[in-house]
Amino acid sequence: MRISAGLMPYRRAPERSGANGTIEVLIAHPGGPLWAKKDAGHWSIVKGEVIQGEDPRAAAAREFEEETSWVAPNGVWLDLGSVRLKSGKTVLGWAVEADLDPTNLKPGLFSMVWRGQRREFPEIDRVLWCSPDEARRLLNPAQSEFVPRLLRGLAG
Repeated sequence: MRISAGLMPYRRAPERSGANGTIEVLIAHPGGPLWAKKDAGHWSIVKGEVIQGEDPRAAAAREFEEETSWVAPNGVWLDLGSVRLKSGKTVLGWAVEADLDPTNLKPGLFSMVWRGQRREFPEIDRVLWCSPDEARRLLNPAQSEFVPRLLRGLAG
């Protein structure tokens, strides 16, 4: 069974446009040519494969740094449980409060053959701070369940 682990940073929205302290979450758009024209329903938390025998939380921190170049935030991690993707993969998620600047994203790269040539592409091509409603619209449908779990965890 394939397992991925990842992080969904959250922050209190800056006071602007009436947001005044509401929650925003940071989500990622997958990089590479297969995802270039896909949007709603295709975003993800920053995640990656758990290596056999690896602690899933350590894998989430490792993957976060590999995919964004940012060290995983060391605040209190809220366990968001797991979801199962259509592919059968299980994704374990955590949320952590952080205020990261998307303009400082330096994504890791992966290599694949595209149109007859081996090329490198970014693991993720962009990240976005968005409202919980927007995150649920953009995230992979299974992963969208992490959003209400975060809100419940923060409320109680």
